[in-house]
Amino acid sequence: MCSANNTIITKVNELMELKKMADELQAEIDSAIDEIKAYMGEEETMMAGSYKVTWKTTVNRRVDTTALKKVLGDALDEYTKTVITRPFKVI
Repeated sequence: MCSANNTIITKVNELMELKKMADELQAEIDSAIDEIKAYMGEEETMMAGSYKVTWKTTVNRRVDTTALKKVLGDALDEYTKTVITRPFKVI
């Protein structure tokens, strides 16, 4: 593990403050969305001034790998791929 210098400590503090502001802004966005959805009820589209608002139901189909693993066992491994990620977190 490396140790941060004062510049990086300041930058991490700035990042955390920006994230806090983003969370507060996201809460306001979510509240506005909820209010618009409540107004729309079951309607899928609405004109709001020059904006067209859509809230449509979509259906997606995905492979249930848990069920396939029960049926195929280790043979499923032949059809899976490894994905490598490197998440950045500040906790």
